[in-house]
Amino acid sequence: MSIVLVTGSAGLIGSESVRFFCEKGFTVVGIDNNLRQSFFGEGASTLWNRDRLQEKYGDQYIHHNSDIRDRTAMEQLFQTYNREIRLIIHTAAQPSHDWAARDPFTDFTVNANGTLTLLEQTRQHCPEAVFIFCSTNKVYGDNPNQLPLVELERRWEIAEDHPFYEGIDESMSIDHCKHSLFGASKVAADVLVQEYGRYFDMKTACFRGGCLTGPSHSGAELHGFLSYLMKCTVTGTPYKVYGYKGKQVRDNIHSYDLVNAFYHFYQNPRVAETYNIGGGRESNCSMLEAIAQCEEIAEKPLNWEYQESNRSGDHIWWIGNLGRFKSHYPQWELTYGVPEILKEIYSQNLDRW
Repeated sequence: MSIVLVTGSAGLIGSESVRFFCEKGFTVVGIDNNLRQSFFGEGASTLWNRDRLQEKYGDQYIHHNSDIRDRTAMEQLFQTYNREIRLIIHTAAQPSHDWAARDPFTDFTVNANGTLTLLEQTRQHCPEAVFIFCSTNKVYGDNPNQLPLVELERRWEIAEDHPFYEGIDESMSIDHCKHSLFGASKVAADVLVQEYGRYFDMKTACFRGGCLTGPSHSGAELHGFLSYLMKCTVTGTPYKVYGYKGKQVRDNIHSYDLVNAFYHFYQNPRVAETYNIGGGRESNCSMLEAIAQCEEIAEKPLNWEYQESNRSGDHIWWIGNLGRFKSHYPQWELTYGVPEILKEIYSQNLDRW
């Protein structure tokens, strides 16, 4: 039996991974204890997604309501499946830099200590398995804000002759900048994943995502940009835009496209890789542009207000350069842009909202 182990398996990327690999005939073992509800409230619960996966895939999906910080529980789980594990996709995290400042110990133990526990269990029980970590562009801290940006009518941009016009690549430093406590805990995890690759010659990769999105996202005010924005537009919930005149830019990648990138890496893995991954130049938008698209799709205005103060350490402009990953895996390509993503979020969540 070939097993894919997915942490955060009821979340956005975790559940997409479950579906993707079940459809390819793998048995998937999922770990998810719905901490997202503890972080962001009842509206962010992932239980609906867990139940849907169990109903659809039956015995092919084995769910564990465990905490990745629990070393004893993780050791028992890895001992149970041992060398049948072919791939670990680690998506479990505390994902908000605002929330991290409220409880730094929980943030760090989930993001850093939890990752260390999983890496060490992989080394002890299935060292030949591929280990994929959902990292974040926040490992670069606010260094992107030092770029020479140009203010346009509805977005910030960078000059076409700038080396990063096609997106920020992995050469950007992660040092000498403000990360937020969330960013710091993810840096710790990111470096651990790289080090287990280099030091123990394990097949590891850090995928440093921009905005990860899709219809399975349990979007909340502190995390889940496009999902929560569309939910607020549909339901009339007030929405707040923080700083940068609402012109801050993010690239957005659909969960399917990201998991498909994981699959390409799994088929031909490398050691201690880092990849900036996201929508790149093909799929990005500013806050103002996203609001306009949500209003057009939902055919109603968003009830939103602007606050001058931005979130500490937040990016003004982020578009990731996908060149490194595409050079290693030229058969992979994006299949969704922002309009398609928003239409899918809208159509697949109306009944749930």
